[in-house]
Amino acid sequence: MIERFLFSKSVKFATKWLVLFIDVLIVGITFVLSYVIRFNMTLNFDVDKFLVQLPIVMMISSIGFMITGSYLGFVRHTGIKDVYNLFNAICVSSIFTIFIVIVNRTFYVMDDFTIPLSIIIIHSLLAFISLTAVRYVFKTMFESMTKRFKVERKVLIYGAGESGVIAYNAFTSHSASNIKVIGYVDDDKVKVGKTINGIRVYGRDILNSYFLSSNDISEIIVAIHIIDNHRLRALVEGLVDFDVEVKIVPPVQDWINGEFKVSQIKNVQIEDLLNRVPINIKKSKVENELKGKTIMVTGGAGSIGSEIVRQVAAYDYKSLIIIDQAESALYNLQQELNQNGYHNFIPLVGDIRDTSRMNMFFEEHKPDILFHAAAYKHVPLMEYNAYEAVKINVGGTKSIADLALVHNVGKFVFVSTDKAVNPTNVMGATKRIAEMYIGCMQQQQSATKFITTRFGNVLGSNGSVIPLFKKQIEKGGPLTVTHEDITRYFMTIPEASQLVLEAGAMGQGGEIFIFDMGESIKIFDLAKNMIKLSGLNYPQDIDIKITGLRPGEKLYEELLANGENTLPTYHKKIMISKVREMDYALVQSKIDELCISNIFFNENTIKIMKEIVPEYISNNSNLCKFDKQKLKSSKGSQKDNKILQS
Repeated sequence: MIERFLFSKSVKFATKWLVLFIDVLIVGITFVLSYVIRFNMTLNFDVDKFLVQLPIVMMISSIGFMITGSYLGFVRHTGIKDVYNLFNAICVSSIFTIFIVIVNRTFYVMDDFTIPLSIIIIHSLLAFISLTAVRYVFKTMFESMTKRFKVERKVLIYGAGESGVIAYNAFTSHSASNIKVIGYVDDDKVKVGKTINGIRVYGRDILNSYFLSSNDISEIIVAIHIIDNHRLRALVEGLVDFDVEVKIVPPVQDWINGEFKVSQIKNVQIEDLLNRVPINIKKSKVENELKGKTIMVTGGAGSIGSEIVRQVAAYDYKSLIIIDQAESALYNLQQELNQNGYHNFIPLVGDIRDTSRMNMFFEEHKPDILFHAAAYKHVPLMEYNAYEAVKINVGGTKSIADLALVHNVGKFVFVSTDKAVNPTNVMGATKRIAEMYIGCMQQQQSATKFITTRFGNVLGSNGSVIPLFKKQIEKGGPLTVTHEDITRYFMTIPEASQLVLEAGAMGQGGEIFIFDMGESIKIFDLAKNMIKLSGLNYPQDIDIKITGLRPGEKLYEELLANGENTLPTYHKKIMISKVREMDYALVQSKIDELCISNIFFNENTIKIMKEIVPEYISNNSNLCKFDKQKLKSSKGSQKDNKILQS
């Protein structure tokens, strides 16, 4: 062990002194050249005086190198800073030499040390150029030798702006990198045809199979500082058909300590194409709304609930109460919050259907604002578990809303879904009924303001299509799509949660806030893009299987029901649904009847749901029989009326 330590130290010091020796030797050689140049490429100078001056100049230069530490750097990693140190060393040596010459001329210490100023200047220039050149020659040789044993990856950088140049510099400054940049690609015609760092800028027209294959391009790296998702999606969809990997340089704000590193380049994920520009709410009311308040979140360990918790945790609240029946998920969230330095929260395991336990929580913690995110949400599963869907989505919401009213909670914010609009399944119908009950509660004369938020699918949530496709790709396929024309809206979990918080802040009670979801995405195209982004081909490597619509599933989702319109808010992306009028007393009594009927597993449960929500028409489900019965009953009534009239 001691022997290994001494060996490593000896190698380290030996390398350092070797660099210093070579640098001093170069200084000596350039001193000879400076005399030869000064005397018109001849040796017509006093050689005896020169031989006295040479060792002194070399000694002075060695002192300069030691003062600046120019010999301490790794030669193979020579950069601008190292060249700057060499410049300083030469300057120190030259100044010291001139000082000695002047002193010698004044006091006549050494008759032979009278170097002309012109030679000192020539020597300084030659020494600096030679020292720098030798280092870069060694660096180039080292890089060429190391790259000779590596498989070189040839890439194109899409974007000849600042981000593209920074990406190129990161590749070239990393000696271990096996990336060779063939060129830049840019849409700006002014840049096309020019060169940056000796690398040519091409137009987008070169992105074809012939150019990519003939130049052996294996990667295209998108390095554009600001790029919207529509442009990124169009760009990537135009590239994934070629046999290349598409990667992206992250935004500047995601760079580690403000510096870009090669390791930060990532493959383009489908989320990058679907992610919309985050909602920007200026002068948000959320901070003032939550300040000094006790916040309660039901379903706090779920996809939306946990993100609401994370965002609330960043504000100056009084206390944060997190309720969920999923013990493991709640524990994981607790650990995450603790690790991030948040401690002013209370995780509670409990079922929102347990009214007595929920009442105990309300009495103990006295929440000011309640975000109700607890719900069952999987459409096909709930279609055959209507009892549970009604019990949690309707009964649970009813229980929590009633307790909020009793305990004078300031605001009750309900998290709904676009599947509640013109529902075709049990889950959507239960969420619509819950929305209606929240509307009924707002009619009560109380201090509680009841608010509803409604949005579409969220990226990365439990059970969403993207994680499913990723798992299917890992297993080798096929990807399963229910219908070739099926479409869905998507948004990010943080964006959805921010909407919920903002709705809670701006809501005055009775509103249904909806969000501008942008364009709907065709799931079949989504599946094809995910296959291509994984470096595979459709259908050669992985196929897509059409399985047929699942029970209760729609081809497309809606954000507004029949007869609903929208009103604007202070943010153009957030709107208020202007719902149609309803008989609140009748609706509330029907919902009470539904909950009682559900307790006894009565088949009338579905019938009552369809009475409460007339637009609820089952699709591709065994429950379609109730719609047929309703239709027969309606026709029978019309026939009886005709007989009576005759």
